[in-house]
Amino acid sequence: MPDDRTLVTELGTALGMLGADTPAAALAAGPGPLVLEPATWDRLVALHSDGGHADVLQHAFANGRAFLASPDALRCRLPALVEWTGGRRPPGDEVAPVDLRVDHVYLVSCKYLSRAIANVSPARIFDGLLATTGSWDRSDWYEVVAPEEHRHFYQACRAAAGLCDLPDEPSAMDGGERRRLRAALPARRLPDEASAAAYRALCDAVSTRTARRWQDHLDDVAERQRLARRLLRIGNATYFLLGSDERGPLRLRVADAWDWHRHHRLLGLSIRASRAGQPQVDWTIELAEPGGRRVDVHGHVEIRWSHGRFAQPPEAKVYVDTATGDLPGYVRLADAGTATGTDQLPLWL
Repeated sequence: MPDDRTLVTELGTALGMLGADTPAAALAAGPGPLVLEPATWDRLVALHSDGGHADVLQHAFANGRAFLASPDALRCRLPALVEWTGGRRPPGDEVAPVDLRVDHVYLVSCKYLSRAIANVSPARIFDGLLATTGSWDRSDWYEVVAPEEHRHFYQACRAAAGLCDLPDEPSAMDGGERRRLRAALPARRLPDEASAAAYRALCDAVSTRTARRWQDHLDDVAERQRLARRLLRIGNATYFLLGSDERGPLRLRVADAWDWHRHHRLLGLSIRASRAGQPQVDWTIELAEPGGRRVDVHGHVEIRWSHGRFAQPPEAKVYVDTATGDLPGYVRLADAGTATGTDQLPLWL
């Protein structure tokens, strides 16, 4: 089940499409065409009553109302059906991050104040190139690409924590031993200079070898194109992105893969190791738009423990650093009362 903030942003966006003037009025009217389990609706009503997410709900509701009114979206036609994915991943190799489906046709992604696009196993992005179907090695990535550096860091932390009864190899720890070591280490700093030096060496090794391994999978032009689309969340069908970033509301239509390729030519996809205080790989997609204008999209992948050092195998968190509203293929929705399609990508040339 999504957390409270996610539930409020996604369902608040859906509420705004139902025609009410305020979130309170929409909730008082009942779910109507919004398909939800009764317990989920009750939870949304309770969160509104608590008032802890009032600002978030209001922003999400405004985006839903803008989608209802926009001539590029619902055109003031009240929907007959609004479905919520509830965080469930759709089947198939599809990258569109759909949170809502309206009248079986409109696919909507809700993204509020986040540049992260994926939180996956390192093998899935660096070996599988972010495909959503397939099987990848789920071994500890630090063990895979930097076993010596990982062992040295582990042994330095074990010594600093005074847990000499732990195994000599990090891979030999069981769940209880991992929890003991994690609890014994400071949460936001390394315990001594020996462990700090070992961690720097681990970061350099993981970043450098991961970048090289990722690049080795990108010799083929088709593979580079597929990865570029996945990093930009370009799917097989057009969808809408409703949300916000540090610059304000996001109300965008995202081109499908066919349309996107007709208007953007991939010039390159560069991968490089980064020195960022943790294992990290940076990426840049280089594109040419009609008229020859070059567009670069920047991002990075952090390879890190998400629940404390040694608690679980590290994950890969993928970020797009370029502002969402500036991404190629992301087109601003027309406001109510304006002409539609003035800056939309044409279907036919």
